[in-house]
Amino acid sequence: MIKNLTWHQPQVLGFDRIKDKEFRPVTLWLTGLSGAGKSTIAQRISRLLYQRNINEFVLDGDNMRHGLCTDLGFSPMDRQENVRRISETAKILNEAGVSAICPVISPYEKDRSMASHIIGKDRFIEIYCNCDIETCERRDVKGLYKMARLGKIQDFTGINAPYEEPASPEIHIDTSILSVTESANEIIRYLFDFEKTHSTPVTIKSPCLD
Repeated sequence: MIKNLTWHQPQVLGFDRIKDKEFRPVTLWLTGLSGAGKSTIAQRISRLLYQRNINEFVLDGDNMRHGLCTDLGFSPMDRQENVRRISETAKILNEAGVSAICPVISPYEKDRSMASHIIGKDRFIEIYCNCDIETCERRDVKGLYKMARLGKIQDFTGINAPYEEPASPEIHIDTSILSVTESANEIIRYLFDFEKTHSTPVTIKSPCLD
């Protein structure tokens, strides 16, 4: 229990900020292994929404560790705190009428569940960027996987730290098959149909033909 603090109820609520807008702000939470394409896809989504005059902001997991989360390491506890801080930030953005795009490894199911709880299940869209580890390693220009296999990096997801696959993500994309453009386009399509399809998970494993 936090003592000596008072919650000040805002006079302008999140609903007031978005009631006249056609697009309801949400949080797109992209999870997956390092090298699965999360950050690149997130930036493409950002550009597509920007071109449609939709307010958005990317809360990239690595970028957040350069500022708000610079004090955190990669232990399970630090990863949980990293997810918590990003989730609270995304919630604030959504309340301000801005959609948050969060490419974050977030390897533990309980942490992603926490993120959904903080942000709100009606705003949280979990996107599993699924990619086999061999493909991720081939894409790894920084050599992080190699260093992890040599024991030079500890707590590296997929090598010496676990990754728990999402049980029922809203969107499941195989990024070893789909290009960045195809992946982003499929997410945008889902997003614009969110009111109708948010309760029905979709799995995307082959390129879009149109």
